[in-house]
Amino acid sequence: MSKITEQKRITVPDIRARKGGIPLVSLTAYTYPIAQALDASVDILMVGDSLGMVLYGMPSTLPVTLDMMIAHAAAVVRGSKRAHVVVDLPFATYQESPEAAFRSAARVLVESGAQSVKLEGGSEMAETVRFLVERGVPVMGHVGLMPQSANVVGGYRARGRETADGKRIVADAKAIAAAGAYALVIEGTVEPIARKITQAVPIPTIGIGASPACDGQVLVIDDILGLFQEFTPKFVKRYADIGAAVEKAARAFAEDVRARRFPTPEHCFGVKALTPRGRT
Repeated sequence: MSKITEQKRITVPDIRARKGGIPLVSLTAYTYPIAQALDASVDILMVGDSLGMVLYGMPSTLPVTLDMMIAHAAAVVRGSKRAHVVVDLPFATYQESPEAAFRSAARVLVESGAQSVKLEGGSEMAETVRFLVERGVPVMGHVGLMPQSANVVGGYRARGRETADGKRIVADAKAIAAAGAYALVIEGTVEPIARKITQAVPIPTIGIGASPACDGQVLVIDDILGLFQEFTPKFVKRYADIGAAVEKAARAFAEDVRARRFPTPEHCFGVKALTPRGRT
């Protein structure tokens, strides 16, 4: 009798071991069917707080709640078997103190079944990262453009153009790595700075609008599929235009309904449909 081998998820040590190796592939996922579709192709599924904008139409990520993140993360976990699932801690759920961060992270891991959490911040968050890691919470860092801090820096503009800003981002990355983060997202940062960070830290870097030198890349799934129509960031490559296909299908459905071409007998219960030989 043969044994059924259960597929194992990609672990934190697996990800750390990819430093300088085959690039890590990551996409965001917020729902069960999308997680199912992506699972075989990616190494990391990021349940990003970007869901506030792309799924809920919020003006920023700030209104996203911990309960929202947990619900979507649980759906992604159920829809995947192989990929490592990492979940964003939303704004105001971890900045107050390391203890507050631990309570939020513990809820995410316990209630969703995800494997790790991600938080934004540099040197000021190093103590929190260390506190979490020492208590068994795997943490992915996030430096450069940090959407939760967009109000402070004046919007979603590329970071690291000025010398002082670039040095600050490099220092932030080193501090988060030294605190025990297992990987680091670098977002919206000029290429030379992102490349420098990748060379300077011992953990994998995952770029989004950063550098091809990063140890991996991530994009928002709705962006690459053409589902988010509000705007397309410079760093996005669109691999499909599903949004247009959805609009086309909806128009065809509407036309069929208004012309009474749908439903036909084959779509109804208790009605015998026509066959090529006549009525059955």
